This record gives sequence, structure tokens and C-alpha cells, in this order.
Amino acid sequence: MNFSELVKSRYSCRKFSDKAVEDYKLTAIINAGISAPTAKNVQPVKIWVIKSEEALEKIKSCMPFTWTKNIKIFLVIGGTEEGAFVRPSDDRNFKDVDAAIVATHMMLAVEDEGLGTTWIGYFDTVKTKELFPEMKDYDLVAIFPIGYPADDAMPSDRHHVRKDMSEMVSCL
Repeated sequence: MNFSELVKSRYSCRKFSDKAVEDYKLTAIINAGISAPTAKNVQPVKIWVIKSEEALEKIKSCMPFTWTKNIKIFLVIGGTEEGAFVRPSDDRNFKDVDAAIVATHMMLAVEDEGLGTTWIGYFDTVKTKELFPEMKDYDLVAIFPIGYPADDAMPSDRHHVRKDMSEMVSCL
């Protein structure tokens, strides 16, 4: 599938089968994140793979969703200020931008591997950092549940709603 087909076929999956994700697919997804560009290539990003029963129980307690119950892999992506590019004109730190670029590459790699995910931004960051102290110095931008979509998984009704190009693009 080409890139245009990939981005059009990807949707926020919230219904997963029990089929286990192969390690080689997880590695390909992580490698997509590692390969992502970051400002000045300083890579101030961390990817945490949540797989152990204890860690899965903890991460699930940080989200208000019941549909995550059979997920066996979560990825958490965050950026740190330390070493991140800071734009001189306004002192804006790019840690969150870099983390979002990494996360986007990974999200598309999930689709490319025939798996499903959704970008979870609605989670308790304070609780997450308390339960996972190694994340405390990071701006957590995404949690991705990773798995095979259930046979009856479908995009939401809003998935195909897009603004017209004239609303999103200005030629100057």
C-alpha cells in the first residue's frame, strides 16, 4: 500500500481481538519512532513499552476507558526538555513537537503492520508519573494501545469528516 492509502486506511481503533502481537511487528513500530526526525536531530524522546501484567494494570488505571481491558501492549511516548531544541526567537522548547513526530511515525507504522491503535491523550498524567517514576521528567504526549483490530472494529462516524481544503490552507 502506498502512503496515501496508508493514511486514509488508518483509523482510531477502539475494539481489539485477543490475538497476540508478534515481537517483530512491535520492533518495526519502535524502529519507525526511532527513525523519526526531530529538531536538530537531538531526539529528546523516550518510548516506554508497557507489557508486564503489573505495568499493564497500572497504565490501564490511568485511563477512563473500559475498551482497553484485553490490550496486552501499550506504548507511552514523551519528550524531555533536557537537550531539546529551543527556538531562539521565543524560547519555545520543542520536546512535545519532537515526541509528537515520533508518535505519529509509530502510529502510521502500526497501520502498516496490519495492527490497530488510537492516540490516547485523555489520561491522568500525574497518576501515570506517580506509578511510573521513570516518566516524571517527560511531557507525555501519547499512549498507544497496540493490537489486532477485532473483526467488527470500525472507524467512528466522525472519521471521514474533514474540513475543506479552503478552510485549512492559505496560500500567501
